[in-house]
Amino acid sequence: MNAMRGIAAARTQQARNQLVAVDSYAATIAVAVGQALALVPSERADNARQAMRPALVLFCAEQGFAGALSERLLDEVDADLAGSELFLVGTRGAAIALERGVTTVWNSAMPSHSLRIPTLADHIAGALYARIATGEINRLEAIFSQWRPGHGIQVERRRLFPFDMSVFPNPIGANAPFVNLAPKELINELTADYMHAQLCNAALHAFAAENEARMEAMASARNQIERQLSSLEAMQRRIRQEEITAEIIELVAGEAASRADPAAE
Repeated sequence: MNAMRGIAAARTQQARNQLVAVDSYAATIAVAVGQALALVPSERADNARQAMRPALVLFCAEQGFAGALSERLLDEVDADLAGSELFLVGTRGAAIALERGVTTVWNSAMPSHSLRIPTLADHIAGALYARIATGEINRLEAIFSQWRPGHGIQVERRRLFPFDMSVFPNPIGANAPFVNLAPKELINELTADYMHAQLCNAALHAFAAENEARMEAMASARNQIERQLSSLEAMQRRIRQEEITAEIIELVAGEAASRADPAAE
């Protein structure tokens, strides 16, 4: 258990360090998108349509010993499953979804190391773009767990598509950027990078939260074992004391009997 806690702690710290880099990258892309949108003002209008078939990207646990993390996430989207396509990440979560009779259109394992999460984001994005291109889905949300100091693990929902244009800052200053691509093509390329960054962000939060949950589960299990061990040791001492008392009583009774019986002398 101590070894598992140590591994989980190391993975959590690594994921948090990567989150800083991913968030910085996403912020840089957001600024670039804002500058590109200034070249085509009509593109800034939030033109979200009524979804024919919304989709959910659900980040569940990959392994066991993470408490009820996957169950909480599946409970969160239970009301949405009937009208949504489900993209599920996490082997443990997929097994629980199968037990519940939940159908997924795509699923994948969560990498064992956070350095492989960008590759996972590539696979998710490829599967999503294939269905967005055919018009099968036109609204997308990511649901993942996030650990917050003092509050524990919380379930988060984040809209990924259509983009919320308000998150892209208006450019400061009158100088337009120098570009080599058509503005709309540039916006499409930048928003694809921005979605990739958001998928990495959600996956890293889920990765860290799973390992936080595992540390809590291992700490709880260790405390339970220590309490049970203490109880067993107390029982052992009581039983041994009872055995010693019984032996003393037997010896005393034998000595008393031998003194009371002259023939025994």
